[in-house]
Amino acid sequence: MPDMPVSKKTTEGARASAPIVELRDVRLSLPSQAGLVNILRGITLDIRPGSHVGITGPSGSGKSTLMMVMAGLERPSSGAVNVAGHDLTQMDEDSLALFRRDHVGIVFQGFHLVPTMTALENVTVPLELSAHRDAFDRAETALGRVGLAHRLGHYPAQLSGGEQQRVAVARALSVEPGLLLADEPTGNLDGETGAQIMDLLFELSAEVGTTLVLITHDLGVVAQSCEKVLVLYGGQMMEYDDIKPLFASPSHPYTQ
Repeated sequence: MPDMPVSKKTTEGARASAPIVELRDVRLSLPSQAGLVNILRGITLDIRPGSHVGITGPSGSGKSTLMMVMAGLERPSSGAVNVAGHDLTQMDEDSLALFRRDHVGIVFQGFHLVPTMTALENVTVPLELSAHRDAFDRAETALGRVGLAHRLGHYPAQLSGGEQQRVAVARALSVEPGLLLADEPTGNLDGETGAQIMDLLFELSAEVGTTLVLITHDLGVVAQSCEKVLVLYGGQMMEYDDIKPLFASPSHPYTQ
């Protein structure tokens, strides 16, 4: 019997159901004065498109390093890293830069805005790099979404910490990436402002259809808003669909 043709709809459906992030036995070791340091020790995980995933764990457990591996900013010592259909371990630096431009948005704890550019110009940069002809219009719309339509012409030094992080969120989501990585995005903010930024991240990522991977020490946020929680400890990972039971065991090493 001849093979049945595969319809475009079937192919697109299979692609949509595939994980946007696939890690297989990812290990990363770096040299130090005390010898080789094993930072990631065999991480295997799948992250589905459109999901909200939290990564938590004590300081030094490998959370930020894992995020850097997903973004193609750090090469693992061994293992497979596939993000948005790209094998990151087989790409050179130029290809990785183009991959990040087209598929990944990143929000850092320290904002990382260009101080000599206005809020509008900061958000326009990734859009222009992606060759959007309407870059300024899209940037203005993105800043309006985060409540900064009245601050377009202000420079970072003229903005509060919360406003700067809103600009960073607008910049990261302006190109509607498939994957948004947020590394302790509220670490430099007060509690109320941090809560507003968290709400914004979840709301806008859901609106755009972007997969959100959130690194945070705030177990309350991940327990309430994330479908999957990855808890790192000593470079190894535990995966939970519900971490609420951990709150009953505050002495658990993964929550320290």
